[in-house]
Amino acid sequence: MSKSNKPQSEQQIARAEKQRIARTEGAKVMAEIEKDAVAVRKNMERLRALRLAREAEEAKNAPPPPAPKKKKADPRSKAQKLAEYLATQRASGHNT
Repeated sequence: MSKSNKPQSEQQIARAEKQRIARTEGAKVMAEIEKDAVAVRKNMERLRALRLAREAEEAKNAPPPPAPKKKKADPRSKAQKLAEYLATQRASGHNT
């Protein structure tokens, strides 16, 4: 009902009816969108559970990672290395 005592024109009545229909249709559409969103979230949860189960199974059945390779020791002694370094320094003209 309008706030004033004036009678409503046909245009006002038609406009009010359009707004009422739009509200009811909007409510129906919003309910459908929410229902679809719930279905999507439920499916995502199901798929996540399947993925996590598959990854856990793969991790359990995976072969152990290879052991890291050890560095090979340089067969030259420290004295030999020092002698080679000094020889290169003398050959390049550096005086120590």
